[in-house]
Amino acid sequence: MGLRINDIAPDFTADSTEGTIRFHDWIGDSYAIVFSHPRDFTPVCTTEFGAVAQLAAEFEKRNTKVIGVSVDSVEDHTKWKRDIEAVAGSPANFPIIDDTSLTVAKAYDMLPAEYYLPAEGRTPANTATVRTVYIIGPDKKVRLTMTYPMSVGRNFAEILRALDAVQATDGVPFATPANWVPGQDVIVALSVPTDEATARFGELDIKLPYLRFAKRPA
Repeated sequence: MGLRINDIAPDFTADSTEGTIRFHDWIGDSYAIVFSHPRDFTPVCTTEFGAVAQLAAEFEKRNTKVIGVSVDSVEDHTKWKRDIEAVAGSPANFPIIDDTSLTVAKAYDMLPAEYYLPAEGRTPANTATVRTVYIIGPDKKVRLTMTYPMSVGRNFAEILRALDAVQATDGVPFATPANWVPGQDVIVALSVPTDEATARFGELDIKLPYLRFAKRPA
């Protein structure tokens, strides 16, 4: 069974470019985003980690830590960071996990059946499925996943938008509509009767009996 939304994200201890990481301890009271990659020095992944570097301030103001996972060594990661920073024009001040053992990739169910993985001569194509984004809450639960093929670069505007939506609906009876961005109205959960919703959230915009919009409280 694969890793599902609301599952506890598997904990692990691993070497990284910032030393030993004990994952749940590292998350602490923050949100976390895990970006996984099939190999270092691959072109699409270099542009993606460059985008992560450029968005450091955006993640910080959302109380969100970012961490990379790639199936190479810390030594290779350190060299790769120089390329990432050259492409991005920004420092890559986030850890990248050494997953040469594939421990994290397996724990997070990112790999195909074991027999597809050669013992030697592994190429990016062998670990192509290690292309997943995980948004994890402070409670260490998986809140959202996105998986991309190697040929499609990740849309970081959408990742930030999804993070904003996760945080906007976390622990409150709201959902976000299609294409929602911060500042727009949210949908009131069906579990809240209309009278109660009006008392709690103010005047509602009722499109349908089951589709009721409200201003998100500050």
